[in-house]
Amino acid sequence: MLDRDGFRPNVGIILLNQRSQVFWGKRIRTHSWQFPQGGIDRGENPEQAMFRELHEEVGLHPQHVQVLARTRDWLRYEVPDRFIRRDARGHYKGQKQIWFLLQLVGYDWDLNLRATDHPEFDAWRWNDYWVPLDVVVEFKRGVYEMALTELSRFVPRCEFRFDRPDHRSRYLRAGLHQRDQPLNCAGEGSAGLAQAVRPPAPGQGFLFELPPGATFEPDPQTSFGVDPGTTKT
Repeated sequence: MLDRDGFRPNVGIILLNQRSQVFWGKRIRTHSWQFPQGGIDRGENPEQAMFRELHEEVGLHPQHVQVLARTRDWLRYEVPDRFIRRDARGHYKGQKQIWFLLQLVGYDWDLNLRATDHPEFDAWRWNDYWVPLDVVVEFKRGVYEMALTELSRFVPRCEFRFDRPDHRSRYLRAGLHQRDQPLNCAGEGSAGLAQAVRPPAPGQGFLFELPPGATFEPDPQTSFGVDPGTTKT
């Protein structure tokens, strides 16, 4: 399903843990890392598509997350011809996306990369908020920067800080000046999409555990690459 300009409607997902780090997935059988994303099917609205993709790609259900915000408008990127299937060239141009910011209220072990018979990722990790701008494939970088910047004011301020000097100097945005100390976990705003979901159990820690079917690579910056040539890109 393409619009008149050749862009496929799509949703992107920025999933936060309790330290305001972002979920970062390695596309199956490649060395490409990215946020979860996927097309909006006919008859779906963006939020319905987001929850479907969340389950298909990450294995989470609505009760595992809280919706913090979404981008106001479509964000677009064009896909280079070399990444487009031959039968789609000439009419498929790229993606237009609505991005959602989600807070994980479940546990790491609730994630399941093999929730369907067609997994998108075979490994995952938590990254500091701005790190994806350094390692995502180049043609997606502009959309990632726009989405992360627009949604950053809704990130809970608990542990939201810039630990790496290169990211502090390169990606520090107006209104995001953070102290290098833990802050309270109250959000700074609302996009009108908040949902009532179960909070983590009082005093319960978030111990790291790999989900079913996952492996762990400690640093995706040493293994980034390109996306395969499909319109799933």
